[in-house]
Amino acid sequence: INNMVTGVSTGFAIELEVDGVGYRVEMDGIKLVLYVGFSHPFIIDPPEGVFFEVDSKIRLVRVCGFDKEVIGQLASEIRKIRPPEPYLGKGIRYKGEKIRRKAGKAGKGAKK
Repeated sequence: INNMVTGVSTGFAIELEVDGVGYRVEMDGIKLVLYVGFSHPFIIDPPEGVFFEVDSKIRLVRVCGFDKEVIGQLASEIRKIRPPEPYLGKGIRYKGEKIRRKAGKAGKGAKK
């Protein structure tokens, strides 16, 4: 019940960062358009009571609305399109999320 009251009075928002060379995010009316390295863009229609805010300069997407559960689910689905990968760190991640990075291949002669 407390989340319902908070949602109506102030609203909820989840921020997602889009990180990667050539990755872009933009709005087309109320729809969110993601260019994240596939041969086609992903177009996401917001459900009832949810809207997007986009800062294309820093590639930030804010999923805003009244229902915390719906916002969390939609943010999770957006993140699943291109989850952050551990080698280069590119992908879609929650703002402030730490990605555990892995070392790449050891180069030629590294085993000596």
